[in-house]
Formats: sequence, C-alpha cells, structure tokens
Amino acid sequence: MKAQLQKTRKAKLMYATIGCALIAIVLLSVCRPPKRSITEYRPIDQPAKILPDYSGAMIPPNIAPLNFHVQHQGTGYCARVSCERGKPIEIFSKTPLISIPKRAWQKLLDANRGRQLRVDIIVKSPENISSPEGRNDEWVRFQTLTCDIAREDIDPYLVYRKIRPGHSTWREMGIYQRNLSRFDESVILDSGYFKNGCVNCHTFCGHRTEKMLIGIRSKAYGSSALLLEGDRVRKIGTKFGYTSWHPSGRLAAFSVNKVKQMFHSAAAEVRDVIDFDSLMAYYLVDSKTVKTTRDLARKDRLETYPAWSADGRYLYFCSAPITWSDRSAVPESYDQIKYDLVRIRYDLDHDRWGPLESVLSADQTGLSLLLPRVSPDGRWLLFCMCDYGCFPVYRHSSDLYMMDLDAARQTGKYTYRRLDINSDNSESWHSWSSNGRWIVFSSKRDSGVFTRIYIAYVDQDGQVYKPIRLPQKDPTYYNSCLWTYSVPELITEPVRLTKETLGKVVRGSRKIPIRMPITMATPKAGGLPDHSEPWQTERE
Repeated sequence: MKAQLQKTRKAKLMYATIGCALIAIVLLSVCRPPKRSITEYRPIDQPAKILPDYSGAMIPPNIAPLNFHVQHQGTGYCARVSCERGKPIEIFSKTPLISIPKRAWQKLLDANRGRQLRVDIIVKSPENISSPEGRNDEWVRFQTLTCDIAREDIDPYLVYRKIRPGHSTWREMGIYQRNLSRFDESVILDSGYFKNGCVNCHTFCGHRTEKMLIGIRSKAYGSSALLLEGDRVRKIGTKFGYTSWHPSGRLAAFSVNKVKQMFHSAAAEVRDVIDFDSLMAYYLVDSKTVKTTRDLARKDRLETYPAWSADGRYLYFCSAPITWSDRSAVPESYDQIKYDLVRIRYDLDHDRWGPLESVLSADQTGLSLLLPRVSPDGRWLLFCMCDYGCFPVYRHSSDLYMMDLDAARQTGKYTYRRLDINSDNSESWHSWSSNGRWIVFSSKRDSGVFTRIYIAYVDQDGQVYKPIRLPQKDPTYYNSCLWTYSVPELITEPVRLTKETLGKVVRGSRKIPIRMPITMATPKAGGLPDHSEPWQTERE
C-alpha cells in the first residue's frame, strides 16, 4: 500500500512538472517578439532618418554597437544589420529605439573587416507616409543605409575630461576612461577626491598607461602633477600646463600659462580666453629637474601647446608675439593675437637644443595656429586654426587641418589643407590612435554649446572619413546630457591605479622636490611662476 502511494505521488509530481514546462513555453512564445523576417512590406525610395546618423561613415571593427533611434513615428520597428559574411542581425522593437546585441555585432564586424555594413529599417504604419491602399497596418521599408568597416582596430580605451559648461566656476569635473568595445565608463580621478579642485591635462607616453601625467590645481592641496609609472604614483611639486611626453619617456615638455577668462557683452559664444604670459619648459624624470632654453621661453613671445615628433628629434609648439606691456589687463588688440606654428630640434643624448624653425606662420594663413599633433608614423601633422587667440574650443571658426611632413621634407615647403569633416562650429582637442589610422576630437557641431567626442578614420594617404560620435548604449543620451567631453586621448590599456589611490596622493604632503637651476624668461631666477589661483579653471 505504501509503495503504491509513493508511485502515485511521483506520477503527480512528474505530470505537474510537465504541465509547468508547457505553460512556460506557451508564455514565452506569447511574450517574445516574433523571431522571423518581415517579408511583406512596401519599399520606398527614401532613406530612413536615424539618430545618430552613421550612414557613409568608416567605423572601427572593434567599436561598441552603434545603437540608433529611428526618427519616424510608427507602431512597430524592425532593423536588419547585415554584411557579406556571417549571419544577419534582426532586431524587432515596439519603440523606435534599436539596441543591437553586443556579441552578434562584434562577431559580424570582425568577420567583415574591410567590407560594407548594411542596415535595413522597416517601420509599421509610419506617420507622414501614406499607404496607396489606405491600410493602417502596412510595413514600409526605407532605403538601405550603408557604412564601411575598417580593417584596422581603434585603440580599445579612450580617456577624456568631463565638466559642466560653466562660465567661471564648477562643482564637478573629472578624468574618465571608456572601453570602446563596450559602454563601460569609469572614473580615473574626479574633483570630489580633493575638495572640488581642478583635474586636467592628462597625457600618456606612447599611448600606454605605464607612464602618464595628470595635472592638479587645488586651493586646498596646492597645484601639482601626478606622475604614474607602472603601479606607482608620485606627486611632482610644480604645476604643469599642456604637456607632451618625449617618445623615450625620459622627459616631458610642458607649458606654464597665465590664462584669464573674459566675457563679451553679446556674441554667440560670450566666453573668451587670453594668455597673458606663458613659456615652455621640460621635466627630466631621472634627475627630477625642470629646465628650459632661450627659444622656449622668450620674454617677447607666448609659447604653448607642445607636441613631440614621432622620433623625438623635434618639439613642435605654438608661439605668438606679445605686443602689449601690461601683463594683467586685456589688451585692446586681443582679437589680433595669432599664434605661429614652430619647431625646435632636440638631441636627447646630450640634452641639447637646436635653432628655432618656422613651420607655418599666422602671417601666411591669416589665422591662429594651435594644438599640433604628429601621427605615430611621423608623416602627418594634425592641427587646428581659428580667427584669433589660444583657446579654439571657444572659437566657432576653429577647424581641423592636416599637413604632410614627408612632402615637406622632400620639397622644403609646408603645405596644408582644411579637412572635409569640419562643421560650422568649433573643432578642437584632437589626438591620434597608436596605429595612426584613427583620430578623435571634440566638436560642438551638435548644439554649438556642448563639446562631444567624435571618431574618424584616416587612410594611408591622409584622407579623413566621415566621423561618428562616441556611441552610447542609449542613442538619445546626448539629448539630455549636460556634460562637455574634451581632451580625448586613445590608449592601448586601461589606467589601473584606482581613484582612491590617486586622491590619497593628491591630498598627501609627500611630493617630488623640483630643482630648477635656471633663469627663465618670465619667472624670477630659480623658479617657475606661482599663481595663487588654480590654473585654467574655466577650461573645457
């Protein structure tokens, strides 16, 4: 009798389990969107409007999914992403937000390097597109959107600064890093770790985090520079401005700037910046010494924006004449201050500088030349020009330009061209990838107010392709984002030291003492200028 009861209980349990499984299958089949292609649709001869618009761009094969928002109101959406090789990706959605599965996307792109990516968008009952038969349940397929997949990867990590677009103060700012194959963003260091001080001027040696510098400005803890070497971080007891590592990693050139912000009473951009005084110097890592030389620190010139050549034999920088005597008041001719692009030879083994050479002058271009960056192979010089001044992010006229240094060596002439990727708003803060095939830059093209980061491909002939905006998981993210993104730098590995470790060093009293056995152009003998206020507090 007892054995019979046990058999009965087991049978009931088995049937109950089977019943639950069947119910689950039915529920899943009802709740899941259809996993089949839409075969009945009406094709129309017009492209779909999507945000962001990736059509015609060259995209990295290791980029995160380029999710997008369909700009057509409808009752249903389908997107089909396909290439010559591999299984197409089909996304069905009740909303215009198209989110592409990461694994399938990465597999498809990796299998189709150097080929074309196609996106077909089908919308059910789209507004403003009438059906010839008067149907309200018709699917409409737009023209196929295409973009190209590059063969070469972009560096896997991007570092940038985020700050609110304030005018004379701030509460939050920080240096962040992003994994470009995903949407992961993490804080390297933000102002909350040292009483809302200013953190900026991050720079890397050879696109690696093995050796890097971060500028710190703080009323509470002083102004300094964090030197990261491997898993060790130390504080250098002087302020660095714009900084560039020598390829050897043995020294870093930097500027010292007395920058002030001013305001126009009426303009599309009321903010403006002037550099009242500046010079160039360099820090020798082994001897912990700051030095300069006459042509880097002239009393009658403003020097800024250092950038080493790929072989380390030349230091490029920008230089403008000082035509006023009062270094504390805005000169009447502020809108006539224009910078030349120059370079100076350097002998690393003997720590010896050569004569100053003119590369391109403001007299030749009629514009102010700023932010030189040399490609890793040494061939291309990327820079920007604007109508005047030293701060291109505030100048709507600022555009990106390219110069072929190989051609200059052969002909003795420096020629340049304006890139087709420029917009009507400011382009600035550009840098190269480690393989020289990608550039990243900050642009105000979306709103004229907020800087966003853009990525563009550069082929071996120096042609620059249509850029894409730094992708976000939610493609409408930037519509409500109140951060500005600037100073993007591509790196081959993540910064591994934690924000807590870096913050502790900033707050600590230990620092590398600096020996400065030199007399500079602007400062008094034996020292760099010491401004009481944090340097470039208003910088975007």
